[in-house]
Amino acid sequence: MSRLIASFKEHHAHPPHLPRVVMAVLHFLAQNAMPSIAVTLAVATMVVIPIDAEYKHYFDTKTLVCLFATLAVICGLRNIRFFTIVARRVVQITGNTRTAVLALLYITFIGSMLIANDMALLTFLPLGYGVLKATGQEKYIPFTFVMQNISANLGGMLTPFGNPQNLYLYEKYHIPTREFTMIMLPPFLLAVTMITLSCLFVSKEKLVLEEEPPSNLPKRKTFAFLLLFAVSILTVFRLLSPLLCLVLVVLGMLLLDRSALLKVDYGLLLTFVAFFVFAGNLARVEAVRQALSALLQKNTLLVSALSCQCISNVPSAILLSAFTEDYRSLLWGVNIGGTGTLIASLASLITFRTYTTHYKSKALSFLGLFTAVSFLFFGVLMGFCFIILSF
Repeated sequence: MSRLIASFKEHHAHPPHLPRVVMAVLHFLAQNAMPSIAVTLAVATMVVIPIDAEYKHYFDTKTLVCLFATLAVICGLRNIRFFTIVARRVVQITGNTRTAVLALLYITFIGSMLIANDMALLTFLPLGYGVLKATGQEKYIPFTFVMQNISANLGGMLTPFGNPQNLYLYEKYHIPTREFTMIMLPPFLLAVTMITLSCLFVSKEKLVLEEEPPSNLPKRKTFAFLLLFAVSILTVFRLLSPLLCLVLVVLGMLLLDRSALLKVDYGLLLTFVAFFVFAGNLARVEAVRQALSALLQKNTLLVSALSCQCISNVPSAILLSAFTEDYRSLLWGVNIGGTGTLIASLASLITFRTYTTHYKSKALSFLGLFTAVSFLFFGVLMGFCFIILSF
């Protein structure tokens, strides 16, 4: 009997491992949470609205082409360390910690306008960590990471290609480029001001950054990548056809760096495709249409910003755009809404993962700082936009 009891305890104390296939699936879902959720929601709505001829009208092919082209070229530039080399040289000319942190924030801020927020964080968070650790200023790493995250999420708001949701809404509503810029300029300027003032909390300690062996960019390849990037931007601004852009970028990347095509964030593209289906199907359900239309009619800015806190900004933009024509408030909501909770912008998960990789034991304290600062920016920017709308 004692042997049986001991065997029973041992069996339940150490349950058999899950099959490798199940573990692999769970790992894949964890690493690709948003695409997985998007596909699940799309499939669920397809049960209610079976595939028919209307599905072909769901997809914004220009948005998908522009997004793919931009991501592919950015991967090529990252492979030659273009952004890291340029950013490090900028930081090297700073004289103290405050100026260095400010330079890191501006680099991330501007970078998000050109290469999107998630790419900006993947590129510049390691630079921020490396600079502050190498100079003995690790105490500023949590603050710098939080502010780099905010800079990435808010920096891209000024340009149609700065954030994925901007690119989609820019095409969805056929917004003139000048009008788009003027809509986003007021909150953008306030965000720049707030980010700059936040660096007053960093002391002016002398900073000495060790020189690295000189890294020279391959001139011809760099020029070719920048030329392809210009092609992508011209397509965003409706000066080149999406088909020509796709052909030029694919051929160019095949010649310059085939590996970059494999590193494109296809999960983001799949997320867009799935949410196109999800939003398109929901728009055909009358009860959902009436409910969301009523909510957005009351306050598009508030509804869209709060939606981001629950389902992130890109899905919110795609879903809610089917139920409102107030693109100004929607643009403000899904851009400002990228601050706040950790899932308000999926790029924020990159920041959290990067920080906890280096400081696992400080995850909760970092999350507290992240949430407090993010909601401070969220509250101030939302209040500012409400004041503008009141006039």
